[in-house]
Amino acid sequence: MAAVDQKHQVIIDAQAFGEGQEQHTLKPITEAIKARFERLEINDDIFETGAIITADTGFANEANMAYLHDNEINGYIPDNQFSSRDPKFQDQKAKHGERHQDQPKAQPLIPASDFQFDPEQMTCRCPQGNWLSHRSTRTDSLGNQKAFFEGKLLQCRNCARKRECLRNPQSADHHKGKGRQVSFIIAKAERETYTDWMKQRVDSEAGKQIYSHRMSVVEPVFGNIGTNKRLNRFSLRGKNKVQSQWRLYCMVHNIEKIMNYGMIAEGTG
Repeated sequence: MAAVDQKHQVIIDAQAFGEGQEQHTLKPITEAIKARFERLEINDDIFETGAIITADTGFANEANMAYLHDNEINGYIPDNQFSSRDPKFQDQKAKHGERHQDQPKAQPLIPASDFQFDPEQMTCRCPQGNWLSHRSTRTDSLGNQKAFFEGKLLQCRNCARKRECLRNPQSADHHKGKGRQVSFIIAKAERETYTDWMKQRVDSEAGKQIYSHRMSVVEPVFGNIGTNKRLNRFSLRGKNKVQSQWRLYCMVHNIEKIMNYGMIAEGTG
């Protein structure tokens, strides 16, 4: 994971976390940036100056939005429906689709709306007539109360429509994975969520303009390290060793950036 300065593409924080999910890394990275600027006596709280944070949809959850809101951090993190609400992205998708219209599309799964859900009896039956087990009723990250159901793997594995219903029917054939899982909203959240607050920010004209710069800031850095420096995979094992290797490559990247921008400032580049 790396946080990159927009103006010079200098990496200001680099950490290795070792987990597939990245949502939980926003807070420790943000706090590390704040601590570094304070330790270097640049600013006691860099985010009080209006410094902007942008991150991709992998960081979008209610906890992260609440963290940014409550700490008054000027952040912009789009949800996974962001592009579908922006006409510019729709135009790009249309052009992209024209170029690749011959490519086969993935078959969509049978939607949960085709299942028979009874909120009174808290039961659920699939389109083939099999009952699903009620696993839990809990509140999701947006504050909606939802009921979760799961089919029996044996029934799903022997179902004639399993390839329309299971994301990985091959695993089911080998007695692996789980049966079909579906969920239904019982009661929607009455209050406006922090996710709703962020949607308003990223959907605004200012938000779109700010977030549009993200790809040109972060991706070239990863491209430089991965392609030019050839760090396609880590050669070490263990979090501490991987983090040391990652930070070494980030440091080399920064040295090059500082050298190049230093030459420009001196008028020799």
